[in-house]
Order: sequence, then C-alpha cells, then structure tokens
Amino acid sequence: MRELAKMVIVLAVICGLSGLSLSYLKQTTAPLIEAQVLARVQAPAIAAIYSAAENDPVAERQQFDSPSGTITVFPYKLKDKLVAVALEAKSKGYGGDMGVMVGFDVERDVLLGIKITEMKETAGIGTLVDAPKFSSQFKNSGLAVDLKSKGGAIDAVSGATISSTATVGAVQKAAAQYQAIKAHIVETWK
Repeated sequence: MRELAKMVIVLAVICGLSGLSLSYLKQTTAPLIEAQVLARVQAPAIAAIYSAAENDPVAERQQFDSPSGTITVFPYKLKDKLVAVALEAKSKGYGGDMGVMVGFDVERDVLLGIKITEMKETAGIGTLVDAPKFSSQFKNSGLAVDLKSKGGAIDAVSGATISSTATVGAVQKAAAQYQAIKAHIVETWK
C-alpha cells in the first residue's frame, strides 16, 4: 500500500511539473508566434490586397470589440487619410478553418479584394480558391457577396464547392464585422 501511494505521489509531481512547463512554454512562445503570423502571413496578404498604402498597416493595426468578438483591423492611408481597412475572418472549409483577409474601401463600401491566409483544403482542387481566377471576382464588388448558385455574382471553383462556399462565408463574416464597427473605425483614424 505504501509503495502504491509513493508511485501516485511521484506520478502527480511529474504531471504537475509537466503541466507547468507546458503552460510556461505556451505563454513565452505566444508573442513570438503572433509576430511570425503577422510578418509571414497577414502582412503579405494585406500588401496583396492594397499595395498603394503610404503607411504600415501592420504597425498601425487596432483592435475593436464587436458582437462577434475582438477584431484586428489594419488601416490603409494615403496622405495621412484613411482610405481602406483590412480584417481577417474565418469559415469552415473542407479540411478545416479557412482564413481570409478582406480589404474594404471605407468611402465607397466595396471590397478591395481578398487573400487566403489559412487553409487546409485539397491540393489542386480546394486550393484553387487562392488563385487569381477565383479571388479576383471579389474586387470592387459590394458588401453583399454570394455564389452564383445562391443568387450572387461569384463563380465557384469547379469541384471545390465546399472551399468556395467557405471563402464566401469568410468574406460575408468580414463584411458583417466591418459594417458593425465601421463608425468606430472611421472615428479612430480620422
């Protein structure tokens, strides 16, 4: 009995130390991971949507509270005036979450474009939603986008209906978030 109690105590100590170690590791690496995502994923996506910005959208990003949670917004400025913003939204795709960075013209309330930031779709089929043939359809469209099969103007990628639907779903979420916080966005960068 005493031997069993000793093993349980040793096992509990090992599990406790392992848990503390993992917790510490997660806390110390979280800022590094966030910096890498900004530098290697979000910044190139932002630049692909709107390359004419005279500011650094990543450095000037702000967080806003919305009914759907906290949203990070990246501003585009020309001559120190806010002309557009970008934000990222996610939707469920075939292989998991699909992240889409969406740019909005704040004066005209149209989409500037989109760029996929995260996907685990089938190579050669679902990944075609990141190709210009599909993604360019969003440029200069209104905020109410949808697939042609649902009455919209966006042609789905043949054979990748789920991936196409996920992309449009993420854009729709981003548009709803943008509309919910637009007044705060304009006020922040006037």
